[in-house]
Formats: sequence, C-alpha cells, structure tokens
Amino acid sequence: MARSTTFLLAGLALLTMGFGQAKNPVATTATEFNQLRDLKFDSFKPGEKLTYVVHYGWLNAGEAVVELKEGTRDIAGRKVWVATGTGRSLGAFNTFYKVDDHYETHFDAKGVFPYAFIRRVSEGGYEFSQDYVYNQVKGEVTTQKKETHKVPASVQDMLSAFYFARTIDFANAKEGDIFTIETFMDDELWPLRMKYMGKETIKLRNGKYRCLKFQPVVQEGRIFKGNDDLNVWITDDGNRIPVLAQAKVLVGSIKMELSDYEGLNHPIAKE
Repeated sequence: MARSTTFLLAGLALLTMGFGQAKNPVATTATEFNQLRDLKFDSFKPGEKLTYVVHYGWLNAGEAVVELKEGTRDIAGRKVWVATGTGRSLGAFNTFYKVDDHYETHFDAKGVFPYAFIRRVSEGGYEFSQDYVYNQVKGEVTTQKKETHKVPASVQDMLSAFYFARTIDFANAKEGDIFTIETFMDDELWPLRMKYMGKETIKLRNGKYRCLKFQPVVQEGRIFKGNDDLNVWITDDGNRIPVLAQAKVLVGSIKMELSDYEGLNHPIAKE
C-alpha cells in the first residue's frame, strides 16, 4: 500500500527520531526460533506523555500525543507496555482536511519489541486500518490480510520503533554515524536509518534545550524531498525525547514542536 503523504504520518516519522526510508525494501531470513532479548535502559517508563504541535506551513495544523502505560496482561510471563499515538487536526486546517488518527503498540517491557500493532487512519475522508500480530519467537508478522511475513528478530512497528530508538546509546557517537532499525510497516520490511549530526542548543517557544541533532537517510520522492530537508533534535539527557523536527515535504513544510511533557524518567536538558 502506498504511504500516505499527510502531515500526521510525516509527523509520526519525525517522532521516530527522524528515521527515514531506505532506498529499497530488504529481504530477510529468520532462524526457526529466536531468543527473546532483554535490554538495559531507563530512558522512559509508564506514565510518560508527550504532546506536540504540528505546524503545516504557517498553520497550526494539528496536535500529536504519544503516551505510555502499563499493559493489562503479560505474554509468556513477560510484562507488556502499551503505547498510543493519536493525531488530530486543529483550527482552520480542520475545516478542510479533518484528521483523526490512532496508533497503538503492545511491546515487551524488557526487550522493547512489539507483540501487536493497531493503526486506524481517518484523514480528509480517507480511512484505512492495519492490524499486525508479531510472533517474535518464530520471526513472523501476520497482517489483517491474514498474510504472514518472515522478519528479523525483534523487528519493530512504526510506534515501538520510537521507543526502541530511545534505548540506543549515543555516548560514543561521531558525526556522520548512521543508526538503523529494522521495522515492518505498510506490509513490508523497511530499514529505518538516521545520521548523527552532532550537538546543538535550540530555542523553542517554551525555552532552550540541549540536543543531539539527527538527519534521516530518506528515499527521495516519498514524503520528504531529500536528506537535507529533514532535521530532528532530541534531548541530550537520559530521556532522549524529540523536541523539534523540521521538514520540507513535496507539498510544503512541516514543523513539529514539543509543547508539553509529563512523567519523564530524568530531568530534561532545558536551560
């Protein structure tokens, strides 16, 4: 299925720390059984809630909220956390292009890999759904079409990738280093890649933030025009949350700015 070019999907891509689409989908092989991984991290915890304002050109086009909660049940004795991402259009933008989107991932609290992904899109009269079930032991994803795809161990979905990216240790990162996450999206396996551009302090409406800057490695002609047209800044602290993303897209420009936060696991790098 073709990827949407709307601001909300672009915004979700920005929230995923600026990872972009690689040149082509990649084939993969998986062992018969994968061992479920455990990660050591403390960059987020249930109770965290991040709110962003999405600017499309000069309009305040929408609001995106990403929230993490405890799951209601374990899977095979492993604790599950549930993250939701919601997007809605605002103000004048809402009158001619109404958006009401919902993303949901149920992921392993220790390994930060998904068990299930739900996507409900309603944008300008266009609607569709996606439901993915991940068998991480067998290395498989089953879609709403009842099709099963082989995938690498600990493969991510669109939203769980946002959290897994925040477990990456950038302490020894050098400018130009590229980080990759294998992600299953739109019924295909896509490697999501970003390039580290160094440290920078940026000023937003609610203050200054010490940040790490990233630039995605994108497929030109999709959502974004090229690599130089999208930049993302994440906090240079233990939280690793995106505070600003700016992009030139094929039909204008997008800016996503952190407007509110709560439940962070560490003090935020704000001056």
